[in-house]
Amino acid sequence: MNASPRFLSKPIGTVLSWQLMATAALALLAWIFGGVHGAWSAVLGGAVSVCAGGVAAIVAARGKTQSAGGVLIAALLAEALKIGLVVILLWAVLMLYDEVVALAFFGSFFVTILLFSMAFFVREYK
Repeated sequence: MNASPRFLSKPIGTVLSWQLMATAALALLAWIFGGVHGAWSAVLGGAVSVCAGGVAAIVAARGKTQSAGGVLIAALLAEALKIGLVVILLWAVLMLYDEVVALAFFGSFFVTILLFSMAFFVREYK
């Protein structure tokens, strides 16, 4: 079952759903050990990765070209956008949320970033 938008590939949709599930599980764990602020920190850490990965996937999916150079440009643009968005969102959360629990925030962020790299291993069957 793939609940992703139709323009995203199956691997990206699958990985984004894995990221959401991991964020929810880590938020529950952080809530048990760190209270409400721990849970919100975990949600925000996962959200940074999910948002950046989703935007990068959309940009990469719209870069449909026939040449190898065009595909490479679209992939590099998507990755640069993802990195820039990650930096901006991490900064925004750390500046705006005074009660952030660093372990929950960065733990959730790193787990979901690692999950995004698993898209390579998801098969796309037609």
